[in-house]
Amino acid sequence: MEQYIIKGGKALQGDVKISGSKNAALPILAATIMSDDTVTIYNVPDVNDVSALLEAIEELGASVQRIDTHTVKINGNAINTYHVDNEAIHKIRSSYYLVGALLPKRGRAQIPLPGGCNIGIRAIDHHIKAFNLLGANINIEHGFIDAKTDGLVGNHIYFDGISVGATINAILVAAKAKGKTIIENAAKEPHVVDVANFLNSLGANIKGAGTDTIRITGVKKLHGGEYCIIPDQIEAGTFMIAAAATKGNVLIKNIIPKHLEAISAKLIEIGVNVTEFDNSIRISVNGQLKCTNVKTLPYPGFPTDFQPQITTLLAISSGCSTVTETIFESRFGYVKSLISMGANIKVENGTTAIIDGVAKLTGAPVCALDLRAGVAMIIAGLAADGYTTISQIEYVERGYEDIINKLQSLGANIDKIPLNDKKAVQKFKLRIS
Repeated sequence: MEQYIIKGGKALQGDVKISGSKNAALPILAATIMSDDTVTIYNVPDVNDVSALLEAIEELGASVQRIDTHTVKINGNAINTYHVDNEAIHKIRSSYYLVGALLPKRGRAQIPLPGGCNIGIRAIDHHIKAFNLLGANINIEHGFIDAKTDGLVGNHIYFDGISVGATINAILVAAKAKGKTIIENAAKEPHVVDVANFLNSLGANIKGAGTDTIRITGVKKLHGGEYCIIPDQIEAGTFMIAAAATKGNVLIKNIIPKHLEAISAKLIEIGVNVTEFDNSIRISVNGQLKCTNVKTLPYPGFPTDFQPQITTLLAISSGCSTVTETIFESRFGYVKSLISMGANIKVENGTTAIIDGVAKLTGAPVCALDLRAGVAMIIAGLAADGYTTISQIEYVERGYEDIINKLQSLGANIDKIPLNDKKAVQKFKLRIS
């Protein structure tokens, strides 16, 4: 077991390169097995969730080659089972993408129910609805999704609520289903578009990804190919907020600025200088940060995955702000840790945080309750006076590649040390003093 230790109060300076999108990589890697030919994926983030999914794909019988840290070559021709059951796959949310990939491949899938962060009810009813409409029968037994089909057939799917995962799973199945599929009220996130673009590069016929309505004409076969995953908008936004919280000056590279318009707009409202270039954004602060109101919404609205980070920034911004969560009902658990660091935040009805900005936070021992709450604690620690330790860092390392080295390259005093190791704490303090 390990923890992060941070000495805060130092402005981040320099430039940082953003990794490939975790949220795009997971469904794309799952989808590679839908072809019997070799598929090479570039810009794959080196994070624990990806490693867990690749282990599951290999367990199915596929050939998985790590060409280098960010390149994976997969051939699903030899897949000989539809059942996956290992410790790693039980811990990640993206396990359900293997259902969408295996149904066209094998006609059956037995995959553990999704794990992931505890941020509220994350039902799979939209997924089940899509699978059923496309010709599959679904049973939930002994903690597994058991999906079977005698033949996939296109259909008209209308989602009662917007679901990124269900939209992607519907795309995966419909890509090789017989006939035409129309998906209405589809999610429009960049990684939904990336999955559709990837499948199209292998010969699929998918139109309208990124809009409310996606039209798919099923094909009999997908061929091999090569594809490069888009940059991670959530990692980019996290570094944008970290730079703002420390009053730094950071150039965030290898990004698609359009994907970050919602966070850029809010940072400008707060008083942050945001300068966009073709594939980078510079963040700097030379004045007082101000209050604002934030409401999470499906893309292109303000993403729920930025909610803990922006709340942390508003905790040290002048005035009274509100943050309203409309996607997940249990995403404010981290607020208790911010309060222990001196923040003045009150959560009402579990959905709205009322924040009275304070002049500074102070370091304290905290924990990462989930992936995005974990990086919020890092941001708080970087901005705080004194030392902060963060436990349960496995959540952070599920989705952020090499975050310690990236922050250190920007001048942050942060390191990873053994949990409850007083000597390691003292050694860190001596090294940076």
